[in-house]
Amino acid sequence: MPSKGKHRRTKARSLTRGLIAAGTGGAALVLPLIGANTAGAAQPAAAEKTVAAAPAAAKKAAPKTYTVVSGDSLSKIADAHSLSGWKKLYQDNRQVIGDEPSLIHPGLKLTIGAKAKAATPAKAPAKAAPAAERADRSEARAAVAKTTTYTNDLDGWIKESLAVMAKHGIPGTYEGIHRNVMRESSGNPRAINNWDSNAVAGTPSKGLLQVIAPTFAAYHVPGTSMDSYDPVANITAACNYAADRYGSIDNVNGPY
Repeated sequence: MPSKGKHRRTKARSLTRGLIAAGTGGAALVLPLIGANTAGAAQPAAAEKTVAAAPAAAKKAAPKTYTVVSGDSLSKIADAHSLSGWKKLYQDNRQVIGDEPSLIHPGLKLTIGAKAKAATPAKAPAKAAPAAERADRSEARAAVAKTTTYTNDLDGWIKESLAVMAKHGIPGTYEGIHRNVMRESSGNPRAINNWDSNAVAGTPSKGLLQVIAPTFAAYHVPGTSMDSYDPVANITAACNYAADRYGSIDNVNGPY
């Protein structure tokens, strides 16, 4: 058996073909030669590629504005900009388009590639409230009136009557009511006329505004007492009658 000895291998030049032979018991196995210089050269290239890709990605993600032209549809715009369907485009611009995606109009500006900022919707022209809504408002005003405390005197009776009249759309002012009350009863809610033709016929005039029973029954205002001596019921019924016959209690300046 030959004695072991050290054999010096000649240095391979760094710029070889990049291959070395390894003994495999008779055959030569060719292996790639990986040097530090090779790995070091690859790193700057990879970094350069990453840096170069970043601006491209940013550019792709940046939103842009598209102005709708005649003949456009969301589907057509989505296809032209390689978007994944019109629904995404619609969702991104819903605040601008509105609730009907098919009604886009020329001049409308859409944001492509990002959700559009919420647009302030244009104020719709004011419409007259429907009758039911007006009635609800009247009911609300009446509820407020009921919670208001009125003094138990002529001033309080007139003010409460005006609140009830407002609920039912009966015209009249404080001055007009007060003026007629003072002429008819001097402010006495228990006043009664037992001497005129109405009294002779069996229907004497009663209360603050001297209303006869048939007139009180015909013009009684819902929500008030059925007693014609009740100050608020008497005033509102009389004002309702005066509005029907004269346009308003304000127009009454003598016996009515």
